[in-house]
Amino acid sequence: MKIVKLEAIPVRIPYKRVEASSLIARGGVCDVLVKVTTEDGLVGWGECTRAADTAGIESAVNVMAPLVTGRSAWDKEQIHRDLAIPALWAFQPMTGNFAYAGIDMALWDVCGKAAKQPLYRLFGGAVREEVDYFYYMEWGTPAEVARQGRDGRKRGYSCYYIKAGVDERREEAMLEALRDSIGPEGRIRIDVNQAWDRPTALRLLKRWHEKFIIDFAEAPVRIDPIENNLELMKILDVPICVNEGLWREADAWRIIKSRCGHYLCLSQYWVGSLARWHMLSHAAHQEGWLVCKHTHGEYGLAAAAGQHIMLTIPNACMGHQQTAQLMEDDILSERIPIIDKPRWGRIEKPGLGVEVDEDKVAKYHAAYRKHGDYRTYSDKLVVPVTGKAKSKRK
Repeated sequence: MKIVKLEAIPVRIPYKRVEASSLIARGGVCDVLVKVTTEDGLVGWGECTRAADTAGIESAVNVMAPLVTGRSAWDKEQIHRDLAIPALWAFQPMTGNFAYAGIDMALWDVCGKAAKQPLYRLFGGAVREEVDYFYYMEWGTPAEVARQGRDGRKRGYSCYYIKAGVDERREEAMLEALRDSIGPEGRIRIDVNQAWDRPTALRLLKRWHEKFIIDFAEAPVRIDPIENNLELMKILDVPICVNEGLWREADAWRIIKSRCGHYLCLSQYWVGSLARWHMLSHAAHQEGWLVCKHTHGEYGLAAAAGQHIMLTIPNACMGHQQTAQLMEDDILSERIPIIDKPRWGRIEKPGLGVEVDEDKVAKYHAAYRKHGDYRTYSDKLVVPVTGKAKSKRK
């Protein structure tokens, strides 16, 4: 099943609102789609979720294409190794992994279609009937947060995810409104994106856990050195989730072995392939971790790939990450379930099991070519040559 063509297609789709945290402020998602075609006419689709620069990922996919075309779609791991060593992507491992993750996904899609089986069966079969996702909270007044909490409760959500690390007084007021609106059974998760120092983390997590019961705190302090997290775990009762620091396969393995947290927030684009993510999730299970699927912005293709893997691993937690709730649109011809509700069942169609709408791909590719990337940072971070802060916001 030889690959005869590989295309990289950057696309740009807006959010319904600006996603803001201590780390980012962005109004949508730009990702690079990968389309592969086999000699017998099968088509597979993948998605490279972006890091800092979509153009860099597009360039990497195009550079990798000659090492993929002419090869069997079944030889995904050998291709990955060839890209790392003879093609020298081992010297740019994170960009290489982000780019190859989309190629790998497209190859898996082709293989599933050739075998007439959904991906989860190619990864050993499902160990659960459905996967649970979180409600992504928007920053706002206590009244606005309470409205979101009531909406999530009405729609059946169990986990509520809110960013922190910017303004502790506002955040405490929002947490109070959230807890009141979702009741004692709702799970509150906070993501600090490493914004706190250790004294702040100890002070706030102790107080907030006593007042609101925090299900887990993601990245409360810097991951390096890992002793930062190990110290918090000794003192606090709040479970710790690790995401930052899982930059490469070796980094993920180091963190898994250290047991410096309780939840591992990981996805295929950090380590470059679905198979490696699947393997590391099983390794994490042996070390006592739960796995929470990560996203930093994705369309339905990457969401579907994550769904297949979460169906198969033994240590998938509740409340996986999703941004489908925020998207104005998608490049798929159908709505994925987690746009509207917290749970997604087995996907039974072959491959990724979702259909790409090529008219939408063309539309949002044109939008990318016209407007370029969504910037990830706030205007407050932009300092002109004069040294005076630039604060005009569009």
